[in-house]
Amino acid sequence: MSSRKSYNLPKARKEAFKDMEPEEPVDDLDTSISGPIFDDSAPETYQESLIDATMDAESIDLGLRDPLQESPDHITPTKTGNRRKIYVELHQLGMDENRDEHWQETARWIKYEENYETLPDRWSKPHVSYLTFTSLLEVRRAISKGSVLLDLNEKYLPGIVEHTIDQMILDGQLRPQDSELVKRTLLLRHSHPNKPEIPEDLMVESQMAKEEQKDVTAVELLMKGERDIEMGPYPAKGEDTNFDTTEATVVLMGCVESLEQPVMAFVRLKEPSDPDTVFEVPIPIRFLFILLGPSSPSMDYNEIGRSVSTIMADKVFNMTAYLASDRQDLINGIAEFLDASIVIPPTVIQNEELIKSLVPFQEELLRKRYRLPESRSAVLVHKLQDLKQKLEEDDPLKRTRRPFGGLVRDIKRRYPKYLSDIKDAFNPQCLAAIIFIYFAALSPAITFGGLLAQKTESMMGVSELLISTAGIGVLFSILGAQPLLVIGFSGPLLVFEEAFFLFCESNGFEYIVGRVWIGFWLIIIVIVIVACEGSFLVRYISRFTQDIFAFLISFIFIYETFSNLISIFQTHPLKDKYPGESFKAGNITEIKPKDPQPNTALLSLVLMAGTFFIAYFLRQFKNSRFFPGKLRRVIGDFGVPIAIFAMSMADVFILDTYTEKLKVPKGLDVSNSTARTWFIHPLGKNNDFPIWMMFASIIPALLVFILIFMESQITTLIISKPERKMVKGSGFHLDLLLIVGMGGIAALFGLPWLSAATVRTVTHANALTVMSKTSGPGGKPQIEEVKEQRISGLFVAVLVGLSILMEPILKLIPLSVLFGIFLYMGVTSLNGIQFFDRLLFLLMPPKYHKDAPYALKVKTWKMHVFTLIQVLCLVALWVVKSTPASLALPFILILTVPLRRFLLPCIFRDVELKCLDAEDAVPTFDEVEGQDIYDEAPLSS
Repeated sequence: MSSRKSYNLPKARKEAFKDMEPEEPVDDLDTSISGPIFDDSAPETYQESLIDATMDAESIDLGLRDPLQESPDHITPTKTGNRRKIYVELHQLGMDENRDEHWQETARWIKYEENYETLPDRWSKPHVSYLTFTSLLEVRRAISKGSVLLDLNEKYLPGIVEHTIDQMILDGQLRPQDSELVKRTLLLRHSHPNKPEIPEDLMVESQMAKEEQKDVTAVELLMKGERDIEMGPYPAKGEDTNFDTTEATVVLMGCVESLEQPVMAFVRLKEPSDPDTVFEVPIPIRFLFILLGPSSPSMDYNEIGRSVSTIMADKVFNMTAYLASDRQDLINGIAEFLDASIVIPPTVIQNEELIKSLVPFQEELLRKRYRLPESRSAVLVHKLQDLKQKLEEDDPLKRTRRPFGGLVRDIKRRYPKYLSDIKDAFNPQCLAAIIFIYFAALSPAITFGGLLAQKTESMMGVSELLISTAGIGVLFSILGAQPLLVIGFSGPLLVFEEAFFLFCESNGFEYIVGRVWIGFWLIIIVIVIVACEGSFLVRYISRFTQDIFAFLISFIFIYETFSNLISIFQTHPLKDKYPGESFKAGNITEIKPKDPQPNTALLSLVLMAGTFFIAYFLRQFKNSRFFPGKLRRVIGDFGVPIAIFAMSMADVFILDTYTEKLKVPKGLDVSNSTARTWFIHPLGKNNDFPIWMMFASIIPALLVFILIFMESQITTLIISKPERKMVKGSGFHLDLLLIVGMGGIAALFGLPWLSAATVRTVTHANALTVMSKTSGPGGKPQIEEVKEQRISGLFVAVLVGLSILMEPILKLIPLSVLFGIFLYMGVTSLNGIQFFDRLLFLLMPPKYHKDAPYALKVKTWKMHVFTLIQVLCLVALWVVKSTPASLALPFILILTVPLRRFLLPCIFRDVELKCLDAEDAVPTFDEVEGQDIYDEAPLSS
């Protein structure tokens, strides 16, 4: 029967502290001291009680999981009724008699150190380790700068080495061209000092003889185990054995002259590794420490190896390493080890009696280290309980496998905080956010509304978009799980509306009626998806797909800008003489002239370029060094409204040149009152909408759903990042149901579909983020909290709706000004797209590539191959968009997801994909020149 078992924490603590009698010391230890003392010879019951109380809590998963990302389970401990023992071996790179490189075991630890002495060909007596202070500092520096792999899910040495080398390359320690050298070195054979084997029937007698001689080596101590356990033949599989309670650490140190700089890795395995090729005793390996590098006068690999081994043999640090969740935990463990250590100054010690005075001082240090184990365990218990509570909190993307289980969980998680969503809004920062986000939401609404009217022959325009933004925005602010989402129209939806309008026109269908049936199918689709908890699929949309989509939309923005400008030049060409009379009605008019007008094309070009450059340079000004920071931010944040206002006023004062203006109906009238009303009859204006098309509308409905799903869910992921420190949580299922469901109903009234707008949402979250003040020179402000409330989004939506009454002002805006905003949105959105950066790298020598992981840690030709694959996908999407099959664009886009998951891993290694397809966008709060929210948002909106 297996001896593995789990303990609940209270019982484990009770068992750990019930037996506190001191242990008998091991006799005949070499306790001579000639350097700093690093001893864990404190009363062992104190150490082991603390460690056992912790280790018996193994049934509690200590690996904190990101609620929005899949993460592996925590390490699986080896656990039996006996106490977990620690065994450490130091292997150094050397040459054998045939001049072949190999790993030679030079020292080993079980509580005390034993060194292999080559001349007598024997192991030294166990002794207290004495280390140099420099070597300890090197160990701390190595942990701080080297690679740290925690809970590596590999059982065999080749796989461990492969992952370790990949991480070294990823961390910038190792050049890719040196990877084979390091791999070959780490997989060299391991040799051990010669030792005659002891027959099984003589093991007990041999052990008794060693007891009598009082010459106990580390391995024999390990095999002897507890003093009340008799040594006998190695037990059969399934029986209790001391090896089951022991986990080993292997320290590999060596000089490799071909390396440019030292490379280091600390590895903790999720499960103990097969030790067949490393150890001479069957002890599973839990930890590996690797340090390879060129020879250097300041680098003593032997001393560093002894220091690492001694630290790993310390039970308290070993426990720290066992439970560490990140690099900082290891660094803190080393700091605690140093706090309990003694440094002997460089003074000649003439008499050993002088050393004895150190013993009481060392005992005092150790008492402080192990004092109040109950209180330390209580702190640990509290930490474990907090971690367990966090684990019990529902992952918003975790499937319950119950119909509508995710929706019910979102409601239970978010609605109990509803009252605080109201109270938290009573803050001046929320008022400032309302004013700012209003203009940030109004400008795109006017821009997209004008372009939507142009693409759909005014079947929908500014008034419909403003009302849709206001109505859906108000309801979402009241009912949504993540009220910081800003709901609005976006580029992908504009592309679809244009494609569907052209499809209906070419086939003789009523466009506005077809949208009604798409809306009905949208409601059915979203109910099915939410019932099946389909939001978890957003996990599989990687940056590979996001970058292709974002670049496509940005390129469409830029293309449409110049396409419309060219159209103006074709309608109003430059001529020496214009036929007929010049336009006499003035510039401010709704009458469209029939003949080409002089200077119209040139003025449109100036207005478009002026709007673009004003908005763009005010954005750059925000992160410049001029004026105080608050003033810069105000000017930069309101750059788009300032550009629209400035160029519209310039157009107003030029009275003798005609420019086409934004068409806005008066009051609450629809944009095209002759073709539609506010209610769209599902059967058509003349009840002639084809029945087969009612059912076929499920296909475009699926495509619209894909667009809304991608943009809304990815936006929620972005603002829900842990580093943003939002505490109230999100609700992917509830928000998706509201956005898509309300959009489906809105189609019945001829209103546009909306989604969560990425850039506007990130801007909203940043405006509500409270930053701490810097504590000293050079310090960076940290996020204190985010004002998570519903009022700012509610007021912004209401103000956008009231803007429809601004018709006398809105109709003064030239369309060419909106083209400039369109160009601005396309150009600025390219800044956050890694794909665009790598496209530029195709034209640059490698020495000019930016310092990014995908440029530094991936071979240049492989990076270009990855980029060219994305280019091919982009070309395929553009071809589809430019054909009558443009409605299938979202479907072709979604095919890039299986392409990334199944094909690219056959071409690129895991470490290369981590660099090329990493979700490395971080929240941008600091005033870094050339960076803003567009660098964080992967999608244009």
